[in-house]
Amino acid sequence: MLNCQEIIRLVSESQERPLTLREKISLRTHVMMCSGCSNYEKNMASLRLTMRAFAKGTNEKNKHEPESRDKG
Repeated sequence: MLNCQEIIRLVSESQERPLTLREKISLRTHVMMCSGCSNYEKNMASLRLTMRAFAKGTNEKNKHEPESRDKG
């Protein structure tokens, strides 16, 4: 079974690439038993969604506002 440090690495890697079946099973098993890693995984998911929403909002705002340039 993986330790907490290895689980944190897997949670982070899952943002960058698909996990293998073995990694997914190890992650799920550990998270079911470890409240700290469960909280970490939830926090990372929340942060990811927040950042995506922020980026989308920033892009939408930039589409509708003319670009301001400093002419000084």
